[in-house]
Amino acid sequence: MSDVRTPLLSHDFGTFDAEGNYTPRTIVDDDLGDADLEQAMGDSIIEFEDGDVIEGTVVKIDRDEVLLDIGFKSEGVIPARELSIRNDVHPEEIVSLGDHIEALVLQKEDKEGRLVLSKKRAQYERAWTTIEKKKNDGEMVSGPVIEVVKGGLIVDIGLRGFLPASLVELRRVRELQPYVGKVIEAKIIELDRNRNNVVLSRRAWLEEAQKEQRGDFLANLKPGERRKGVVSSVVNFGAFVDLGGMDGLVHVSELSWKHVDHPSSVVQVGDEIEVEVLDVDLDKERISLSLKSTQSDPWQEFADSHAVGQLVYGRITKLVPFGAFVQVGDGIEGLVHISEMAVHHVDLPEQVVTPGEELWVKIIDIDLQRRRISLSIKQAAEGGEVSEEYREAFGEHAYDDEGNYIGFDYAEGEFMPETEAQAAWADFAEELGTPVVVPESLGAAVGAGAAPVPEAAPAVEAAPAPEA
Repeated sequence: MSDVRTPLLSHDFGTFDAEGNYTPRTIVDDDLGDADLEQAMGDSIIEFEDGDVIEGTVVKIDRDEVLLDIGFKSEGVIPARELSIRNDVHPEEIVSLGDHIEALVLQKEDKEGRLVLSKKRAQYERAWTTIEKKKNDGEMVSGPVIEVVKGGLIVDIGLRGFLPASLVELRRVRELQPYVGKVIEAKIIELDRNRNNVVLSRRAWLEEAQKEQRGDFLANLKPGERRKGVVSSVVNFGAFVDLGGMDGLVHVSELSWKHVDHPSSVVQVGDEIEVEVLDVDLDKERISLSLKSTQSDPWQEFADSHAVGQLVYGRITKLVPFGAFVQVGDGIEGLVHISEMAVHHVDLPEQVVTPGEELWVKIIDIDLQRRRISLSIKQAAEGGEVSEEYREAFGEHAYDDEGNYIGFDYAEGEFMPETEAQAAWADFAEELGTPVVVPESLGAAVGAGAAPVPEAAPAVEAAPAPEA
């Protein structure tokens, strides 16, 4: 096979003039303009130090690192861990070949002679400047939720912003996983560059977004109105109720007419209830509510159905140095002062009564405004009108028009019970084989309104006690 060579053309060489002087062919055009060569060479050399932010083009992507061409003598290396604030992501999810990106110089030359860079720290530098300005201006930030951590969420806002679980919504949420991947807006409430700490609040953003709506809602809410709502949370001092736009508080004292040890004994989260608006504070945007105002007042009911001088049946609930408290109705307690316990002098209440004991007492005062009822054991022994709810136990025929007891002789006539309570008393009297009489302890109560007691019955069975 012959060796074929390509002949050199004349334009591949320089030229000779008439005198034989050689002029070399121009290889490179002079494109420096007015600048000199030394200046041009200086401008082409990149100078930087550790901590500087530089720009470059992605030229290679591996699983562990990315190479960045910055016009230096060698490409810069970005380790995978320095690509993003997100954990456990592949470099190809962050950058692509040809991307023009910024990176911060970590080491101009490591022990292997490499230029080590960080994309995420360059982001930090840019993000901190932006975020500090937004916080000072009161602006919101936005970004995708990238991670669930203990106590809250991590939001990518150019750096890792922490969003506490209690500040994700207007009310605390328990399940945070559904928020991952969602882009949310939030307000910066804490910023510490030295500690690289950013705390966000989406609730603050929601509150500001709903501020105008809340103003309209509060303006249309009037004290005395009744609204239906759902119990959103229960705390030691009461329960919060969602009225369909804002939460109002039912203080523990407004949950029930009865004593409440803890709000959870009255309502539970998710309960739908009707409440009455007590007060609307436009400045503090607070709503005070009442549950018991939608219910009958047992004290008012007692005052309407009872009168001073009437006899009622009750149970001793507590002894105190100055007397004894007696339950005379559902959630209603009255006080028997120590001076009203007996005709004789009493040093201590326990000399006359014991907790749990059931007995007749006379109402001597009803103070509805202060919710106090004064009772007397001593005056009950003097007789009086029996309260209407107890007459049923002995039949209306056993009382005169004024409510005074006139009795019925079970031995002399046929008795037809009108209620189960009357039937029980009739059977008891028949077993004893004696007519009903009143014990000496009630004295003049016979014929004056006191309830009858079988002669052989113990004092505690003076009359059927109502369920209190």
